[in-house]
Amino acid sequence: MILIIDDDSAIRSSLSFMLKHAGYDVKAVPSPKEAMEAVRAVAPQLVLMDMNFSLTTDGEEGLTLLKEIKVFLPEVPVILMTAWGSIQLAVRGMKAGAFDFITKPWNNAAFMQRIETALQLAVSEKKEEQSATENSMFDRHLIIGRSKALTDVLSTIKRIAHTNASVLITGESGTGKELIAEALHINSPRSEKPFVKVNLGGISHTLFESEMFGHKKGAFTGAVDDRVGRFELADKGTIFLDEIGELDLSCQVKLLRVLQEQTFEVLGDSKPRRVDIRVVSATNVDLQQMVKEHTFREDLFYRINLITVNLPALRERREDIPLLVNHFADLQCKMNQMSPVECSSDAIEYLCRLPFLGNIRELKNLVDRTILISGKERLVADDFRGQYHQTDEPAKTYSLQGLTLEEIERDTIVRALEKYSGNLMQTARALGISRAALYRRLEKYQIKINE
Repeated sequence: MILIIDDDSAIRSSLSFMLKHAGYDVKAVPSPKEAMEAVRAVAPQLVLMDMNFSLTTDGEEGLTLLKEIKVFLPEVPVILMTAWGSIQLAVRGMKAGAFDFITKPWNNAAFMQRIETALQLAVSEKKEEQSATENSMFDRHLIIGRSKALTDVLSTIKRIAHTNASVLITGESGTGKELIAEALHINSPRSEKPFVKVNLGGISHTLFESEMFGHKKGAFTGAVDDRVGRFELADKGTIFLDEIGELDLSCQVKLLRVLQEQTFEVLGDSKPRRVDIRVVSATNVDLQQMVKEHTFREDLFYRINLITVNLPALRERREDIPLLVNHFADLQCKMNQMSPVECSSDAIEYLCRLPFLGNIRELKNLVDRTILISGKERLVADDFRGQYHQTDEPAKTYSLQGLTLEEIERDTIVRALEKYSGNLMQTARALGISRAALYRRLEKYQIKINE
């Protein structure tokens, strides 16, 4: 049963009609008192509730009711219904335990999708284990590794892949966030539809609307042809918004509108177009800190991270390094039609001790470079050691014992800067991280660059 709580009889009637037509049992009540009576009498599967029930519009009644419902039904999802101008109120509701929010007036199809997602996730979370059949059907061919840290991530992916829930993938640069996003897509009902990748860090705010929503010929100077935007390309499929933390504030507002309503307007065409997409975002920055600093919208943050998946750094899953090394070595040999390459035990042991600030991307870079430059069919530790430092001088070695991960990271950055004479682009490339990630680490460790 779905419980509707709203003091507006027209909304109760329209929602009841829509849900009954979709085959759901519905109960609609106008006040918090009747809502709690219904909660105590028959536990609903889902609650749809307004935030205001009197002449006041501060939403305190709604927040109080939400907290009371969560006491009795902590596992039941609650979707808040609010006016667009009251989104900050909805954000407070999300912090208090609401599952999602939708703004009035809503698009019925978008609202039904949110309802179905909430119900699907609620059912999925009740299943403590996947059956052997379900596990065997999960396609993880893109993901290499058997560590507990990684299998925990994949376990989450299995549970949510079949839903339409928005997912935020967090983790350091080079940890494989795009591969996790693709695994979500290929294991979802949308797998036969497009998987569209967008690097938001590479799109200027002036081109954002054209890139994302498309434009008509003549919409602006230089628009000599029609252009299909990324959202339209991703229709019925999945859109992957990488580096979402790099998005300009003005563009965040435009993105929020599309994610909320699932409609957009092509530049030069005022007719709204509907899009059916699943949104998966990724970032290597702390979005919650950005929200506190007012550089990332709080309402957008809650819209994109219905489910958060945190990818561990490679140093947190070192037992996967031998598997990754063999995988990258096989790929490189096949790509260049070379004889198979074997890595000695001392080579693997050496690689497992490295800090890998650039994570999997840095490891792949090191393996590929060593194979191509050495030309050997059996690689030993010295082969990798020479390529890791890339200098003619004897490789400096240091013990990891007694050092924290942050101390190791800082030391590695300092040595790389010294080697490349402070050239940030070359340093970032050698470490396998982006320049933006390097800047953040320089600030974090208060490392000064000699001009």
